[in-house]
Amino acid sequence: MATSATNLDINSIVSQLMTVERQPIKKLDIKEAGYQAKLSAYGSVKGALSNFQTAVQGLSSASNFQSFKATSSDSTVFSATAASTAVAGTYSLEVTSLAKAQNLVATGQTSSTAAIGTGAATTVTFDFGTISGGTFTAYNSTTGTGGTYSGSTFTSNGNGTKSITIDSSNNSLQGIRDAINTAQVGVTAAIVNDGSGTPYRLSLSSNNNGVSNSLKISVSGDATVGSLLAHNPAGTQNLAETVTAQNAVFKVNGVGMSKTSNTVSDVIQGVTLTLKKEATPATLTVARDTATVNSSISGFVKAYNDLATTLKNVSAYDAASKTGAILQGDSTVRSLQAQLRSMLGAPVTGTPGVLTTLSDVGVSFQKDGSLALNQSKLDSVIASNFSDIASLFASVGKATDSLVSFNSATSSTKAGSYAVNVTQLATQGKAVGSVAANTTITASTNDALTLSVDGVTASIVLSAGTYTAQTLAAELQSKINSASALSTAGISVAVTESAGVLTIKSAKYGSTSSVDITGGNAEAGLLGTATETAGVNVAGTIGGVSATGSGQTLSADSGDPKGLNITISGGDLNARGALNYSKGYASTLHGWATSNIAGNGILSSRTDGIGKSIADIGKRRTEMENRLVDVEKRYRAQFVALDTMLSSMNQTSTFLTQQLTLLSNQ
Repeated sequence: MATSATNLDINSIVSQLMTVERQPIKKLDIKEAGYQAKLSAYGSVKGALSNFQTAVQGLSSASNFQSFKATSSDSTVFSATAASTAVAGTYSLEVTSLAKAQNLVATGQTSSTAAIGTGAATTVTFDFGTISGGTFTAYNSTTGTGGTYSGSTFTSNGNGTKSITIDSSNNSLQGIRDAINTAQVGVTAAIVNDGSGTPYRLSLSSNNNGVSNSLKISVSGDATVGSLLAHNPAGTQNLAETVTAQNAVFKVNGVGMSKTSNTVSDVIQGVTLTLKKEATPATLTVARDTATVNSSISGFVKAYNDLATTLKNVSAYDAASKTGAILQGDSTVRSLQAQLRSMLGAPVTGTPGVLTTLSDVGVSFQKDGSLALNQSKLDSVIASNFSDIASLFASVGKATDSLVSFNSATSSTKAGSYAVNVTQLATQGKAVGSVAANTTITASTNDALTLSVDGVTASIVLSAGTYTAQTLAAELQSKINSASALSTAGISVAVTESAGVLTIKSAKYGSTSSVDITGGNAEAGLLGTATETAGVNVAGTIGGVSATGSGQTLSADSGDPKGLNITISGGDLNARGALNYSKGYASTLHGWATSNIAGNGILSSRTDGIGKSIADIGKRRTEMENRLVDVEKRYRAQFVALDTMLSSMNQTSTFLTQQLTLLSNQ
């Protein structure tokens, strides 16, 4: 009700009383707003830390500080890229010929879809190798003749053979083409139309350039398919060679080179060349990529300053307005600021050179707490200590022995210089023949061999023929490496010969490396009674503590170098110099930022506490609101009763007044 007979404004009275009653809730609202403001400020800090973490993570890689750039004087002749292992220098490069892949074409067919042969299951096997000796008759595109070898030999490159099956489901040109391409045997097949009376011709191209990737195709099964595809450069050739495989031939600083590919990465240390055309000498310049180093260090300075600015803004005091930021005096922010300055002010341990502090590369603190870069000092360091800059920022391991290399470390690995001692070098499992191998292989007589490599068993069948010891080794290696049981498991071997005696050696190092000859009619003729020796793991210590060997890698088990993983590629036993491991500023700060923004980090702990306080306020507010509903009901009931009582009293007063007036008149 708004008013009553007594003119008592109950709504207004109750409203005013409830305003007083709600004062504790308003205090809770103010307190909650403060918590929300702090939560928002911590969100800004966490966002800045996350951005900082991302920035320094990108700077934790040594490649950002060890970059080289390779520049070609004529990009139409060759292009080049340089890795961090490159060496600055200038080179002359002359390209005589580019590498090419062999191309073969089959005789023409009247249809690309008509069946070829009877459809009986036929195995087509592809081998790759080198054609040597004899004479070659060039292909004549006008007459469609030539493209054949006479008196030549074919030597497999030992990378294994691949096979496909042709049957009634695919015994057409299109079917053969698709079967070859689907199987990915290292050959690309296509059908071309030459416009003649039998226009459809199957074209086969080796997927790899170079003379060692020429094709030999064996066919077992349907004779018609064989007459189309069988191709032995040292025998019957049913296909014509339209493009002869050739190596890239070039000179670097006057030294002749021959490579199977036009992309070459093993001629100049750390440099990959891509040859594009034959040309007279062009110049390759390999130089330190100072722009990337400058950009990386400038990026580090900016990342720190951005974070420091955020921490300062959320905790600063404005003397002019005499007001403090929401997190002024906050212990968490002060702790983050102190940790940052402490880490940046401490020298990096384990560096291989003289650079140990930020000031050594021209980065220093300013009066306002920010970092600044002295470019002239950095330029001087780049000129004199380029290779050591990476260890100041990234996690870097560098050995004093060229046959010892750093692989990785864990978060528990401490920076430092650790002595490396090798007590046993890793070896490969092998089987060594006891007699010179029989180089004449006869089908079903001495052509089968069963062996186990690294614990995986495979059976192979050698191609019948008369070999030299060298070509027999290549044939044996090819057949072993092409065995599906081994290739699927990523297992391979190398087969060598010495005075006719064969050695089969696993490509793997360590205790799980082995070659065991288990049978086959070729065992005695190839190897006699083979001596089989399992591989062993490298053994030794790192920093004086025990290390676990696995193949050629050693990993420290305990102490300061725990988790430090290195590779021993060879060399002598006993002392092998030192491995210097440093955790640079970017690497250390990335770990620090990650821990602080993690779910169990200091910021999450702080914001979780504030979130709990806000939740408690919400709970208390709800309880108060519920209580105030009852309070308001009580107030209204009380004032309604008062209003009723006063109304009754007014009525009584009016009646008495009237009666007294009547009495007075009488």
